[in-house]
Amino acid sequence: MKSLLFQFILVPFVILNFVNNVNAGITSRFIREEWPSVDIPLDHEVFAVPKGYNAPQQVHITQGNYDGNAVIISWITFDEPGSSKVQYGKSDKNYEFSAEGKMTNYTFYKYNSGYIHHVLVDGLEYDTKYYYKTGDGDSAREFWFQTPPMIGPDVPYKFGIIGDLGQTYNSLSTLEHYMESGAQSVLFVGDLSYADRYKYNDVGIRWDSWGRFVEKSTAYQPWIWSAGNHEIEYMPYMNEVTPFKSYLHRYPTPYLASKSSSPMWYAIRRASAHIIMLSSYSPFVKYTPQWKWLEEELNRVDRKKTPWLIVLVHVPIYNSNEAHFMEGESMRAVFEEWFIHHKVDVIFAGHVHAYERSYRISNIRYNVSSGERFPVPDESAPVYITVGDGGNQEGLAGKFRDPQPDYSAFREASYGHSTLEIMNRTHAVYHWNRNDDGKKVAIDSFVLNNQYWSSNVRERKLKRHYLNGMRMIASS
Repeated sequence: MKSLLFQFILVPFVILNFVNNVNAGITSRFIREEWPSVDIPLDHEVFAVPKGYNAPQQVHITQGNYDGNAVIISWITFDEPGSSKVQYGKSDKNYEFSAEGKMTNYTFYKYNSGYIHHVLVDGLEYDTKYYYKTGDGDSAREFWFQTPPMIGPDVPYKFGIIGDLGQTYNSLSTLEHYMESGAQSVLFVGDLSYADRYKYNDVGIRWDSWGRFVEKSTAYQPWIWSAGNHEIEYMPYMNEVTPFKSYLHRYPTPYLASKSSSPMWYAIRRASAHIIMLSSYSPFVKYTPQWKWLEEELNRVDRKKTPWLIVLVHVPIYNSNEAHFMEGESMRAVFEEWFIHHKVDVIFAGHVHAYERSYRISNIRYNVSSGERFPVPDESAPVYITVGDGGNQEGLAGKFRDPQPDYSAFREASYGHSTLEIMNRTHAVYHWNRNDDGKKVAIDSFVLNNQYWSSNVRERKLKRHYLNGMRMIASS
């Protein structure tokens, strides 16, 4: 019955996918009357500090190992260090297990961070709801999360994709709409708080407000992090010259589990997906640590266990917006051939404050002395999707290049979020949802065919057709 229902749902998406694969791309004519692109005032209820002495705040979780049966739980206390201990169990208020972590802190200009706690909780059962408690005494706080299903080729799972979020009213609209989507975890493509838009102690203060702002989601499901340019925070005028200082202290990643040498790039497996996070702002040319790691990680991918290969990166590799145009060209020149060879299904990026989806195209025939000058259709290539439309204070990137390039399938300068719902090893359903005056409106949808399994099916059909033809010749 479930298979029949999926086939029924699939039909309109297949039609839409067919329509969207004609030559002419679509530039949406929609112009929104956006709410002001200013940060929400600090006294707003979305930034409320939890009540109680030394109450944990800014609680967030992320995946804690390679395969999904572990989480890293993080929070901050301000009055005193307190305990870096998490109590957890499989029924509400029955905490039969506990885990101890570590505490860190940092300074930024004259701002002193609170006491930042990170606790690895591992050895969890798959597909299980866990309740957990952080903090001490009457100020302790309780939350829950759901572990993913065990790794497998036909395991369904729904991801949300958010980028360039910030902490404006538009950001709030995106966050609330995402929380209604039914997605089970977030793939975040960089630019979290936009605290770097402030100066001096306000930088740290706006990191704290953002942590409280997103807690209503991040405390209950893993957000899988990657960093953007607004996390760099290179500010010599304040004697702050250590890149990613705030981000790296606050938002850990399970990079060691994927044999990475840096938390800036890493990989996880979750349900039926193998997800690779790359760093646009760390060295990636040949022989660098990120380059070497990606080469090895792509060779570790087992499409029989995790059919879906997804890449996150902050700077778009293909982008037809005037904002940040061609900034991803250097990474394209280094990695595009690998993406095609390893049959990457989709690459999500942020950075550009608009939405755009590409056709399957490549430019690997180009070089500085000869070859094709422009991207060409390539069924072996990934789909490239830019979702830097979370709602931050810099506003929308409303100026697209004209005419629309042949590689661009759909583009619109609006705020929103995306979801990718994996159905099985061959198909996933993708949606981009626009924030339309506070309402969520599904605008761009299509069925994504798995590059590895779909191509294998085609090859088997061709081989069977060839063998049948040979048998007919032999018998005639």
